[in-house]
Amino acid sequence: MSKRPTNAHARYHAHLYYDEKTLEMASQICDQAGELFDIEVGRKHQKNVGPHPRWSCQMAFEASEFDTLIPWLDQHRQGLTVFVHGRTGDDLADHTTYAYWLGEEVQLNIEMFTRAKD
Repeated sequence: MSKRPTNAHARYHAHLYYDEKTLEMASQICDQAGELFDIEVGRKHQKNVGPHPRWSCQMAFEASEFDTLIPWLDQHRQGLTVFVHGRTGDDLADHTTYAYWLGEEVQLNIEMFTRAKD
């Protein structure tokens, strides 16, 4: 069972996952979130980026936005997966220990973080 998002950190990223069939819908969700909340919406990637095994759009936000943004994303994600993680400065912990999910949990490619620690 995946962990639901918990407001336990000062800063966060939320990554909305999609594919070519859901790109337009995901784009609208990200754009609307950017209009409604005090967040920074990143590019809508049409390739896998970093540890993310699917196309994604990143939303960066502070803890003050968490309690309104996360329920909104959960209500409006239309079946898409949202990966939420704390931004503590420890990339490995942020993508494992502090990893939370709305929808299906997806296996991340965390090798990039474990290699950096070696």
